Amino acid sequence: MSIGEFTNLYRDGEVDAHPEFQRIFRWDTMQRTRLIESILLGIPLPSIFVAQSDDGIWDIVDGVQRISTILQFQGVLKDDEGKAVKPDPLLGTDLLPSLESVVWESDDSSIPSLTRAQRLDFKRFKLNLNIVKRESSIQSKYDLFQRLNSYGSQATPQEVRSCVLIGSNRDFYYWIKELASNENFLSTVALSERLLNEQYHLELALRFLVFRQLPSAAISTIGNLGEYLTAASLAMALDSSFDYDAQTSAFVETFRILDEAGSDQVFKRWSTGKNRFQGAFLNTAFEVVAMGLGYHIDAPPNLKEVSVLDRAKAFWSTETYSAGFATGVRADTRMAKSIPLGREIFAK
Repeated sequence: MSIGEFTNLYRDGEVDAHPEFQRIFRWDTMQRTRLIESILLGIPLPSIFVAQSDDGIWDIVDGVQRISTILQFQGVLKDDEGKAVKPDPLLGTDLLPSLESVVWESDDSSIPSLTRAQRLDFKRFKLNLNIVKRESSIQSKYDLFQRLNSYGSQATPQEVRSCVLIGSNRDFYYWIKELASNENFLSTVALSERLLNEQYHLELALRFLVFRQLPSAAISTIGNLGEYLTAASLAMALDSSFDYDAQTSAFVETFRILDEAGSDQVFKRWSTGKNRFQGAFLNTAFEVVAMGLGYHIDAPPNLKEVSVLDRAKAFWSTETYSAGFATGVRADTRMAKSIPLGREIFAK
């Protein structure tokens, strides 16, 4: 199908360029420019996968970045509120340096734009579409998205998880996103820009909510952490009796206390020899300290008698958590020890 034909389908509301399970659009201006450059040079693009729903509407399953770039460049892409997404001028490239600052079309002669012939060539460029007919259930959308993304590195596990949460309960997803943006929480986990871009802070927030009150006996039976986290978070999203207020209160209060106690020190390894917390964020420390305190947050322990940092030091000083234990261990095996230990440490 030509780009022109596809664009007309989009204008008519017959294509959803932002299906609910793939709203991650991280391409920068140069990535978008290189796609437009490829089209202008006549270089074939990878196939676009669309899933046809029961009402005939096409959901883009794989290729949303490419389609969004094509539509945005032409000035027809709409955001979630139906507002036009402003196109970015292109950048110059090695093959086509003349693309610098070029837009689709402009009435202002001082702004460089494609010629009429280039616009026609662009609209006549053929897209290879693969239509997957399936039932439009949440699980089938998720499975299809996950399978297609397994061939590359387009999405992280949490990004895929976010997609299915948006598809099942958008309000739940935005609630999680708001929690993960909490100032105290971000201060304590102190993640790199890369991990934040990959939504790892959302995964940590979900881990806290899922495992904070999970019975200790059940932790050792979770199996694959990623699969369990997805299933458990989906169950919460679909639970009409889920207590958002109580969970928000527990999350906010836990990370307020931790941030005031030691900021990002609380999730680092304690070095007895150097008498300090050092290194980067550790999942083990998060499981012991955050989930331990979170488990008792409704009746918090006496932190004046034994502070958060003193409890963290005590946990790192045990023989079980000697140097080397916190890495290289399966997540379910590690958590079966770390989470109950945290509950014990913060019990008083």
